[in-house]
Amino acid sequence: MSSGAIERFDDKARKSFESVGHTTIYRGELLRHPVYTRVLHWTVALFFFLALFTGFALYLPWLFHWITPLFGGGQLTRTLHPYFGVAFVFFFAFQVLNWLGPMLWTAADSRWMRNIKKITTGEEKMDPPETGFFNAGQKLLFWEVVVGCVLYIITGTILWAGASTFGATAVAISYVVHDISAIVMLGGIFIHIYQSTIGEPGTFGAMIRGAVSEAWAWTFHPAWYKQVTGRDPQQAYEEARRRMTTGNKL
Repeated sequence: MSSGAIERFDDKARKSFESVGHTTIYRGELLRHPVYTRVLHWTVALFFFLALFTGFALYLPWLFHWITPLFGGGQLTRTLHPYFGVAFVFFFAFQVLNWLGPMLWTAADSRWMRNIKKITTGEEKMDPPETGFFNAGQKLLFWEVVVGCVLYIITGTILWAGASTFGATAVAISYVVHDISAIVMLGGIFIHIYQSTIGEPGTFGAMIRGAVSEAWAWTFHPAWYKQVTGRDPQQAYEEARRRMTTGNKL
């Protein structure tokens, strides 16, 4: 699918969802995620955790045996797991189309990675000025999930069809690759949850309401802030700091 076709599809999907959903933007806020993006995100998250929990029950039954009754027993859990996985990959594919452009790696992302310690520890009050809609950490997670989905499709198909179709060796290798991919992706999700709550306060709310404060935008994504407002993020930060200082003195 060409980039033009992707943009047309994405625009049509966004408009369709905006006709049935709603995003309220208050004074001092910016639109971050439209309804379509938010629905995709939470649908992907739902099927990821359904696939994850059923997978835990199948591969570690001695530890997660309490999960299978939630899905109607062991046999039904085994039946549902691949369908949950397929649904996760299916909906994430739409997320890829939705975010492909802003997720492409740039030279600014390489500079962000070289400065990652200062950024993640809060030593730097603002992200680097060239940080756009997504930072390098978010992009790495995105592409890690893309690779994971490809591996899930390959290994999941082999496991689903079984040794009678692909042979015992392919099935054995697929088990290992499938499990490692799941562990790596789960680790990335933990980091994602931390960053969207504690690491970047306000990020989680953006995926609920669709809006962020201007302060959030110029702090964590200054280049995006400048793009959508036309204002200098450093100047906006300094003005806000002066207003706070003046207000404290009154």
